[in-house]
Amino acid sequence: LAFLADALLVLSFQTPLKKTNALIAQMGITFVNAYVPSALCCPSRASILTGKYPHNHHVVNNTLEGNCSSKLWQKIQEPYTFPALLKAMCGYQTFFAGKYLNEEKNSKYYNYTLSVNGKARRHGENYSVDYLTDVLANMSLDFLEYKSNFEPFFMMIATPAPHSPWTPAPQYTKSFQNVSAPRNSNFNIHGKNKHWLIRQAKTPMSNSSIQFLDDAYRKRWQTLLSVDDLIEKLVKKLEVNGELDNTYIFYTSDNGFHTGQFSLPIDKRQLYEFDIKVPLLVRGPGIKPNQTNKMLVANIDLGPTILDIAGYDLNKTQMDGMSLLPLLKGDKNVTWRSDFLVEYQGEGYNGSDPTCPGLGPGVTHCFPDCVCEDSYNNTYACVRTLSASWDLQYCEFDDREVFVEVYNLTADPHQINNIAKTIDQEILEKMNYRLMMLQSCSGATCRTPGVFDPGYRFDPRLMFSNHGLRARRFSAQFL
Repeated sequence: LAFLADALLVLSFQTPLKKTNALIAQMGITFVNAYVPSALCCPSRASILTGKYPHNHHVVNNTLEGNCSSKLWQKIQEPYTFPALLKAMCGYQTFFAGKYLNEEKNSKYYNYTLSVNGKARRHGENYSVDYLTDVLANMSLDFLEYKSNFEPFFMMIATPAPHSPWTPAPQYTKSFQNVSAPRNSNFNIHGKNKHWLIRQAKTPMSNSSIQFLDDAYRKRWQTLLSVDDLIEKLVKKLEVNGELDNTYIFYTSDNGFHTGQFSLPIDKRQLYEFDIKVPLLVRGPGIKPNQTNKMLVANIDLGPTILDIAGYDLNKTQMDGMSLLPLLKGDKNVTWRSDFLVEYQGEGYNGSDPTCPGLGPGVTHCFPDCVCEDSYNNTYACVRTLSASWDLQYCEFDDREVFVEVYNLTADPHQINNIAKTIDQEILEKMNYRLMMLQSCSGATCRTPGVFDPGYRFDPRLMFSNHGLRARRFSAQFL
């Protein structure tokens, strides 16, 4: 059973989700270093379903041109997603409710149309029968009520909440009145020594932008209260059915979300921790309660994990991720990764945004004060490294600057200081080389030792002498 919330608020998710915390986190394990390889809905959901990095499933952004829900995706990738394998190869009953991929327009709370086993079902604006989070809860309860008891089952419930337009249930509209977006040290400051898209943000933000992001933050929390109710109902139903102790339950999100960091009002798509880090809670058979795990895990691990639980031979897949099952079982001798890949290809319009003509063509998702959240050359690849000795992120942009960002998250957890020009050259070269290796990896080669692992072999002869050569190679992989 998997719960997937859309664009979750990572650092504070447990406050509006108290029932979820009690029913899943306290009864199982919390992964405190869980990430997505692309901080955007469609690429991230494709990674969950396929167990692959974006350069292998080829969904690079939310557009049809970016392979989101394309015919090519449906033909080549979809038949080998882990739910399809569970059904076809493992004999599982499968159920999906909620937002699938972004070309399916389903992020509204009222006045929407659901596809129910291929048939359109229209919903209006009556809370008691139409509020989407509750509708998904009721459909999920119906599945648990009427499914066969003689076959295993898999459910995936993907609530659009807390996605915009952030419409809370009526009973929760007055909740969290004193809540505002966190004022961390990177809030409403100029993103100096960063990619041009970050540098163009207006600092300080306008009062209207701050009010907007605070309101959005509060409403997102309010919508999550209904998600919390959904999880409570499903867990109780499993308990009533006598199935709770024999069911694994996963709770996560497809990406993080920023609210004012580096003066960017609200969105995702960026390489920083606030956008790529997500919650991951798991409970189930053999998992001891109240555990915390610090291993570096990613959403490409979910598919391999669930297939492993089902007894499917992972060698028969082309998945890039690793099964979390040894970690869930408390195996102390497991060999684990120390780095993973983050990659994104920016979106942008050919013409100028009419509200911000001075910025020129190629920008999108612009706010009234001409702060744009994405652009066609917001295209980057990163290595995120986490081990006993190193907590680093190394990123390269495919743009005219061939911009590089490097952060030491031990000394600088909010990623304010870009140390690309001051970090030891040998470390820089190793990270650059590791990035090239990960960008061309597939399947088992994505799970080779990381740059600071004892078994890692660095061959400087294979280094590109120019960052731009490597950056252009990154761009070509998406063609």
